[in-house]
Amino acid sequence: MHPIPLDRLPEVDLYVDAVYKGARDGHAGDDPLPRLLSISTGGGFRYRGNLDQLELVVLTSTLRDPDWPDSLDPETGVYTYYGDNKKHARDLHKTPRKGNEILKRLFQWAHSSPETRRNVPPVLVFAKAGGYRDVRFLGLAVPGTADLRASEDLVAVWKVTGETRFQNYRARFTVLDVPCLTRAWINNIIAGDPHTSNAPAIWRQWIETGQARALTAARSIEYRTKAEQLPKSDADAAILRTIRRYFRPHYHGFEHCAASLARLLLPDIASLDVTRPARDGGRDAIGQLRIGRGPSAIYIDFALEAKCYDSSTGVGVRDVSRLVSRLRHRQFGILVTTSYVNVQAYREIKEDGHPVVFIVGADILELLRRNNLGDSFSVRTWLERNFPPGR
Repeated sequence: MHPIPLDRLPEVDLYVDAVYKGARDGHAGDDPLPRLLSISTGGGFRYRGNLDQLELVVLTSTLRDPDWPDSLDPETGVYTYYGDNKKHARDLHKTPRKGNEILKRLFQWAHSSPETRRNVPPVLVFAKAGGYRDVRFLGLAVPGTADLRASEDLVAVWKVTGETRFQNYRARFTVLDVPCLTRAWINNIIAGDPHTSNAPAIWRQWIETGQARALTAARSIEYRTKAEQLPKSDADAAILRTIRRYFRPHYHGFEHCAASLARLLLPDIASLDVTRPARDGGRDAIGQLRIGRGPSAIYIDFALEAKCYDSSTGVGVRDVSRLVSRLRHRQFGILVTTSYVNVQAYREIKEDGHPVVFIVGADILELLRRNNLGDSFSVRTWLERNFPPGR
């Protein structure tokens, strides 16, 4: 779909993944959302109505903040959004735009009766789209997800700035399987009445039952390019350099770091043991992934390989084949590298259907950000604390 031009914004429908263009004057007035939805200019958290009677909530994000990594998982339809208490010395709910107070109320209403759930307004999610102030519509969302309990989908997380600790919300939403919002319903929302026949049936069903049908997208067989696997900014590249330099005098120590990164990606790893360098059998670590809970759980064996490579050196076919050849029946593999996997090796793994998980440079950065490690200094501190030399 071609980007929607500025002069059409007051009349167009909202299509998932469509880009809505702003003006090109170089100031805050370029924002397309006021014309599109009759809401205020600027800010990641906007709404119509008041705290007790919300008519519309709009969440916007760059999806690029390393300290507050908002993200959409297109395979599950889960949108993770961080609240608006992003500075210290402020109470969790006392933010200028009342965003965290609104989040608290949205999730309280969502986990109540159908009548109370009617208080939840349409939540529209947008992301920055390229240059200027253009935005991309990510979808219509509702509070909560199918795999989290009511106590887990809105969580106050701690952050540290300097020596000061403070809290902010991490909220999990479900993007509904609604590819298009009609202008007729948008006009109803702006008029203060979203509960009309123009409302999407899936949204009305969520109001009545609390069950959300997510917009999911199965991922096709694909292999990431070198550029997609490496850092996008100088700051991110510096983080990976910090890791490489730290382990350069004792490169076997990176195997322990790789094991910790695998745990960050797969929290249900039940056991993970780093093998001794002289007796690793071609595997740097072996472990078990737990599926399920309690007596009904099963355990899947896996092997891990760690490659602390410079960004100019990719993991090749030989490295990957070495791991695959050592996988036993019903095992899977994890390969962790501070660099990238070259195209031929990536293609062979994907097309041949080998059960190997790649954690490359860009993935390491994302895992560290999710755990409040978004700069070189904090990563260096984490390394020194968890992987002292001679371990």
